[in-house]
Amino acid sequence: MTALAAERPKTMPDTETESAPSAELDEVLWQAWKAMELPEGYRAEIIEGAIEVSPTGRYSHAETANLLRDELVVFLSGGDFVARNDGNIVHEGRVWIPDLYIVPRDRERYVTADGVGVTAAAVRLVVEVVSPGTRNQERDRVKKRREYARAGIPVYVLIDDYDGEGTVTVLTEPQPEKADWVGVHRVPYGTQVAIPNGPAKGFTIGEAVTGARRG
Repeated sequence: MTALAAERPKTMPDTETESAPSAELDEVLWQAWKAMELPEGYRAEIIEGAIEVSPTGRYSHAETANLLRDELVVFLSGGDFVARNDGNIVHEGRVWIPDLYIVPRDRERYVTADGVGVTAAAVRLVVEVVSPGTRNQERDRVKKRREYARAGIPVYVLIDDYDGEGTVTVLTEPQPEKADWVGVHRVPYGTQVAIPNGPAKGFTIGEAVTGARRG
């Protein structure tokens, strides 16, 4: 199979920069988010000026994230960075809970003052595994693509079982002012793709991970 370069899935519209929410709205959303009590199995994020509540992923979704984390733990072993999941990443009044992310092993200085999560400045790579449904796909392909770029997170990996026969996209060189990325490398399942920079540089994602999405 061949790489798909910078093409987008047909369901992924061109990225357009949206206006950032006002400081007042940020504060209202922040306080509302902190006061939320969700039933088990749900999570809430603040994405582009709105609180979005979503259920945790199905088994195959979690298995893909776990397989990737297992491989990253080995790859990062003995270094200064670790792979984590189910944590809050906070940036300018917004909160995201990626499926997987890489942060410094010694990350205490990046924990927010209220202790709810780590700042985006700590994050070297984020991963999202796309869930079924138009809303879920738009969140990971479009909204979080913009949000992670705005935060200047160096690498965003999107594992998308619903883009044709499945694709892995690695986005690099974020442009915060444009809410987009310079480097976009998208390959079909069955083709290995390597992380080009950061603590996971040289780490490859292939069928050992994406194969879990089949069946």
